[in-house]
Amino acid sequence: MCLAIPGKIISIDRSNPDLVMAKVDFAGVKKDICIQWVPEAKEGNFILAHVGTALSLIDEKEALETLNLFREMDNLAGDPS
Repeated sequence: MCLAIPGKIISIDRSNPDLVMAKVDFAGVKKDICIQWVPEAKEGNFILAHVGTALSLIDEKEALETLNLFREMDNLAGDPS
């Protein structure tokens, strides 16, 4: 099973046209992600990323709902009762 995480593109580095990279914010954690497969991506867009690669664009509402579900799961996992 694979898990893709939604994140918001902060900036894009197109200096190497063969490997377009973006700085992506995953709920406060910022990572460099390859966006080569999502050429239409722009700053401010949300993407789904898996293993350092953007797989697709995602609607902001859906991205935020997914991030909220992850927070809820984390809160439940931390509660032993």
